[in-house]
Amino acid sequence: MSDVIALQQRLLALGYVAERPLATVLLLMNELRRPLLLEGAAGVGKTEVAKVLARLQATDCVRLQCYEGLDAHAAMYEWNYQRQLLAIRLLEQDDRPMANKEQDIFSERYLLKRPLLESITREQPVVLLIDEIDRADEAFEAYLLELLSDFQLSIPELGTIAARSRPWVVLTSNGTRELSDALRRRCLYHYLEYPSFEKELLIVETRVPAAPAALARQLVEFVQSLRRLDLQRRPGIAETLDWAAALLRLHVERLDTASPEALLDSLAALLKTRADCAEVSPDVMRRLVASC
Repeated sequence: MSDVIALQQRLLALGYVAERPLATVLLLMNELRRPLLLEGAAGVGKTEVAKVLARLQATDCVRLQCYEGLDAHAAMYEWNYQRQLLAIRLLEQDDRPMANKEQDIFSERYLLKRPLLESITREQPVVLLIDEIDRADEAFEAYLLELLSDFQLSIPELGTIAARSRPWVVLTSNGTRELSDALRRRCLYHYLEYPSFEKELLIVETRVPAAPAALARQLVEFVQSLRRLDLQRRPGIAETLDWAAALLRLHVERLDTASPEALLDSLAALLKTRADCAEVSPDVMRRLVASC
């Protein structure tokens, strides 16, 4: 447990507040060098885990943003066809056997590395962030299994490329679809909840130290109450920090003494849909402020 506490302190020094279960799984991830699957609602800080892990390890964070229709070529590699065509023309006068020419054309110097291949061919280990894996389809998940289990990729023209250095792999999911059992079995797992009042207050105090203590407590209470409303998109931690910065810019020191106009204008940092803006009427806002 002393190692977990030490890791929590190191993460806090980097501006990330990690509760004991998350710090424990990050410690195990580092010791076992297993991929980590993070699930949770949008805005709870999943992506930030990979970023702070990269800072913790003093390395780069290589990010693959998943989307519907993502295929292996966009995620792993592509061939530089223009350079290959130029090489083919230059090799027309070459008397070597065709097999030798093909080896020249399909060599690594004509390979365009995408995030997955980039992450395993670095000399020093990096953090590989596979963000929102649930947006990709099941076929793409199958491509990932070789990387997640053996840390290697198979390229038909080159063969199997094993990792020069094993990356720290973080996968995130917002739960828009169920992930395969094969993928889950290859990963450590952690579910990130919306933060408690105490944790979110510590995050605000750490990331926005200029915020007065009274304002920090009030705005966190306001956001916590806001999440209990029937909103289309509940504000995440990033929105809380944006709102704190917006209130400071508008010279608001307390919610209960601020002008209603300033507070309404500042809600642009919290509410991101038309329906949610309509849900939080001036009367609702006053009631929430009064409860803080």
